[in-house]
Amino acid sequence: MKRDVSATLEIAVHADTVLQWQIAVARQPGIDLVESMTCVLDGEFLTPREVIGPHHSRLHVLEARAGTLRLDYQATVFGTAVPEPASDYEIALYRRPSRYAESDKLLGYAAAEFGYGIIDPDMPARVAAWVGRRISYVSGSSAPIDGAVETLLSGTGVCRDFSHLVVALLRAVGVPARVAAVYAPGCVPMDFHAVAEAYVDGAWRSLDPTCLAPRSSLVRIATGRDASDIAFLDNHGGDITLNSMSVQAFVDGPLPYDDFVQPISIE
Repeated sequence: MKRDVSATLEIAVHADTVLQWQIAVARQPGIDLVESMTCVLDGEFLTPREVIGPHHSRLHVLEARAGTLRLDYQATVFGTAVPEPASDYEIALYRRPSRYAESDKLLGYAAAEFGYGIIDPDMPARVAAWVGRRISYVSGSSAPIDGAVETLLSGTGVCRDFSHLVVALLRAVGVPARVAAVYAPGCVPMDFHAVAEAYVDGAWRSLDPTCLAPRSSLVRIATGRDASDIAFLDNHGGDITLNSMSVQAFVDGPLPYDDFVQPISIE
């Protein structure tokens, strides 16, 4: 499958700072990637430093002076990523509670709702379907600091909130789970998208309780414990304002069908 993705960010930098962003496609084995990134600050072309993170995520870092910064990224993705086995450390890490997926606060709730210690490969799909029924997608309904517990209590959220709740509930019943930031052809509203992944039968399987985009068309950007690991933009120092952002993602041809039940890995 050929996929074309792009992102444009305009950032007002009010004082000297260090910016970090994750908008580039993860360079996973098995995919062919043709890409470009430009970084222009008040007409001056700059070159950010690239840092390779876990799961082939790529963080770009720039020391920026005050001014207006424009980031443009475009990529064409061919092929299918080769699944990589999880290490023992990763399996342990993705069973632990984290900042936005507070599984330790949901142990009793999850056990009562789904059971615990049950060897059931369908458990992740059941949890994702439950979250999809329980939570309503409402743009702007959550705050950046909200985690899985706030989402469960409020009953509303956006894609990251759905994913955090799925991940927290799965960890609470003993299933390793993580989140992934992706480009998502077919997503409405179009934006950076977040999905959950569960380790099932020796492979990471994607779960999207929002059902906003077919999982087989997703393109991985970053992977981690929760939104703190996959944020598309981070600022360390001076104040900034995100003036505008545009994200696009398309497949070559019709979108594939997805029943959001069968196990699928992000390719």
